[in-house]
Amino acid sequence: GWDKHSYGYHGDDGHSFCSSGTGQPYGPTFTTGDVIGCCVNLINNTCFYTKNGHSLGIAFTDLPPNLYPTVGLQTPGEVIDANFGQHPFVFDIEDYMREWRSKIQTQIERFPVGDREGEWQTMIQKMVSSYLVHHGYCATAEAFARSTGQAFQEELASIKNRQRIQKLVLAGRMGEAIETTQQLYPGLLERKTNLLFMLKVRQFIEMVNGTDSEVRCLGGRSPKSQDSYPGSPRAFNSPSMSPNHGSNIHVLTACKGNGAHSHFTGYENNCSNGIISNKGHQSSSHKHPASCLNTSELNSLNAARSQQSNSCSRDNTDIDMETEHYTNGVADSSPNGLLNGSSKHDHEMDENDTDMEIDLTQSRRQLCGGSQAAIERMIHFGRELQTVSEQLRRECGKNTANKKMLQDAFSLLAYSDPWNSPVGYQLDIVQREPVCSALNSAILESHNLPKQPPLALAIGQASKCLELMARLGIGSCAFATVEEYLH
Repeated sequence: GWDKHSYGYHGDDGHSFCSSGTGQPYGPTFTTGDVIGCCVNLINNTCFYTKNGHSLGIAFTDLPPNLYPTVGLQTPGEVIDANFGQHPFVFDIEDYMREWRSKIQTQIERFPVGDREGEWQTMIQKMVSSYLVHHGYCATAEAFARSTGQAFQEELASIKNRQRIQKLVLAGRMGEAIETTQQLYPGLLERKTNLLFMLKVRQFIEMVNGTDSEVRCLGGRSPKSQDSYPGSPRAFNSPSMSPNHGSNIHVLTACKGNGAHSHFTGYENNCSNGIISNKGHQSSSHKHPASCLNTSELNSLNAARSQQSNSCSRDNTDIDMETEHYTNGVADSSPNGLLNGSSKHDHEMDENDTDMEIDLTQSRRQLCGGSQAAIERMIHFGRELQTVSEQLRRECGKNTANKKMLQDAFSLLAYSDPWNSPVGYQLDIVQREPVCSALNSAILESHNLPKQPPLALAIGQASKCLELMARLGIGSCAFATVEEYLH
């Protein structure tokens, strides 16, 4: 406290010192055995000290930024213990923080709106409505619209179509999701080569998982319409494509730059610039196996085959979305409520439609569900996928993201237990969510609707503003987290 730009509380006389050798009476003296605390408040730029857990009141105001702690010792051999939070404080700092958190929240809630309150309320209602529509929450969106007088930008039938596709993706039924997308939104995937590639890679992963219809059918659990293998291997644009498509992969044409307006000749499934995000999963230092998939090498991965007797059946009604019965939710393992999804307990799921189960039990953890025919179909599909990857690279140039995506997917086959391997995170149902989000955004974009709901953008902007405030040293941002307001 004697030096310039320093502040102190002295134990010999109890005075406070502010850049001066002349002190001011402040608190009691302190000595050996006392616990002295110093709290700097970055919100109002004040400082107070505590003695044995009791606040002594504000000692300094208008403090400058970038202060650091200092302890002055005078007697030789003196020893102190410094606690920066590694042990509980004697002073109740949590109560003090709750007090200031409440002050900041009250300040935010009392922010003057004035004559624009009605305008802001309408804006917020539109943002909530668009969020519900974006994620396909039909029943909730309709109820909210009735209570607020909001109108949908998108037709209800289109919302239900997107909802239907999302449920298929989140259930791991990628083949059906791709087919349904082609039926409901013809031409979309022809313009989105990278998106389709991502969907097909995810389909391969779900084949390994045993959840995709292509392999579930061969294991006795999947739709009877998926009967093209063995005997008549389907082309890469499976499942259930028109009969005029053979088993050969057609050559790519007219694909340049970023893939816009590119297409496959004689190939209905195509895509654009959607790139899967593996956020939250670190890269593993493993080597990827070769892309060539060998049947004999994979046979050893299947110790036992699944003896399932369920009949294969499927029609367009197995996943109909009736608004009056729909419950809007997210997958149980969803990391946050903002992701696309639907609960595995949704009432839309037919009680007999076990294909829509999201969780896999330990008993099913066999490659492709334990079916030899399914493994062969998976290998065949993987070879087709590798061929298309090479064609994409020749026609559109290198794509690092697509290359890594395919290598990671094929790497699952290098392990006897893919689920517990370094790349096993791909088999986690949470990994379906970014795929679902990318496909949903592409559908919306094709209808000139926002790829992201305004509410999500506003939340993201608020989070970034708080980060900027923190970097600028504005202390109040510590008590204004977006997550707390969302909950």
